[in-house]
Amino acid sequence: MTDIKFAWSALGGDPALLGRVSAVVHEGALPARLPVRDLARACVGACALAGAELGARRAGLARTPAVRVDDHAVAGAFVSERLLLVDGRAPVLFAPLSRFWRTADGWVRTHANYPHHRERLLHALGLPADADPAAVENVFAECAALDVEDAVYAAGGLAVALRTPAEWAAHAQSAAIAARPLVEGGRLDAARARTFAPLDGAPLLPAAGLRVLDLTRVLAGPVATRTLALLGADVLRVDTPRLPELVDQHADTGFGKRSALLDLTADRRAFEELLAAADVVVTGYRPGALDRFGLSPEALAERRPGLVVAQVSAWGAYGPWSTRRGFDSLVQVATGIAVTEGSAERPGALPAQALDHGTGYLLAGAVLRALTEQSYEGGSRFVRLALARTAAWLTEGARMGEDEGKGTTKEETAAGGGRGQGEESGEGHGGRAGGGRVGPESWLGGTESPIGRLRYALPPVSFDGGPHDWARPPGPWGADPARWL
Repeated sequence: MTDIKFAWSALGGDPALLGRVSAVVHEGALPARLPVRDLARACVGACALAGAELGARRAGLARTPAVRVDDHAVAGAFVSERLLLVDGRAPVLFAPLSRFWRTADGWVRTHANYPHHRERLLHALGLPADADPAAVENVFAECAALDVEDAVYAAGGLAVALRTPAEWAAHAQSAAIAARPLVEGGRLDAARARTFAPLDGAPLLPAAGLRVLDLTRVLAGPVATRTLALLGADVLRVDTPRLPELVDQHADTGFGKRSALLDLTADRRAFEELLAAADVVVTGYRPGALDRFGLSPEALAERRPGLVVAQVSAWGAYGPWSTRRGFDSLVQVATGIAVTEGSAERPGALPAQALDHGTGYLLAGAVLRALTEQSYEGGSRFVRLALARTAAWLTEGARMGEDEGKGTTKEETAAGGGRGQGEESGEGHGGRAGGGRVGPESWLGGTESPIGRLRYALPPVSFDGGPHDWARPPGPWGADPARWL
């Protein structure tokens, strides 16, 4: 069920609040064979409702603010990395060696956007560091897809063999994922209930005053923390100076945040000072990769009782692939999505990196819900999501043939034709309370920033009285001091 009712239930939300959600439906948004538009709308709607719920709790409102989800806003946000312009320049999304390759028995997809991943890929293939795509193509053409997958991963690179939905269903990792809920979570201790400073004034910022330590990269984690920044949190992204971030990627997901560099070994004292004042820690590395730094949920909560720890990974924290690196494009290939969206001649892809974006909004919603629950019940909390689990939800929704938009009190359509009871035309509405946005272009913003003049996708998370845009544009990667505001 790729609908908001299922997403909200996965977050542990009160079903009675679903009556506060409505949608502006646009039939052409995120076209695909799989129900991508429905999943995207559900993820954003559930996140917005979680924000509205927390905002109402903190502001002492008798009623949760109304949430409206506009398909144009959602579609723009789900391709935000493509819509970004920096001084009129379009972003570079994929490096030449990040693509599909034909093998002797099928297809494989690689991811080599980062220099270290490119180096490992070429090393696994026995090619020099300056090898061009033609040389890579020649090697792949003589290899079996599964052999390439194993060899590249053994070298620390990223390559995934194309699988059909049936082949993925028979895989041990698929079985491990299917046994887990869409959103995992729980209590880590019996820390006292969280006491929030009350909110007043406008806009309503549910996360105001909260400090979020952002230890994420590419793309779901940064989308989640970008959303928490929109809702008022002081988000400090911390990266190691040894692995520089891609400039365009950082610009797209850096809205509302600050960015600092720390070596978790050499700068340990500085990190512990940040942790001692943090309310939320979000991690986006492979499961277990940060444990040696004392950054498991249990270790973090022991040092900082009352913390919310949010984790996102590609394949999940369980199963034979739990320690593998991964990206949205690779998860689509492994799980059969690329077959479903492709043709007899060539694999395809979703119209957006929907697994990344959808999981990112769900992750932000899970953090917001954990904060709300803490205000009643206390306890340090953890929440955990995986792109492959979101992929399973997407493909399950297609098999079940769910109707779109279930769980909202009404749907507004901009597709033309007659109107049913309780429906309105999307014309003249848009996703902001009191707004007048109509087409996709009206969900684009522009601003000057320390990195240049930006055009960007406006946030799709919307509820009455909430923020319309981020409070600050992105700055250069690693340019901020490693301290809280």
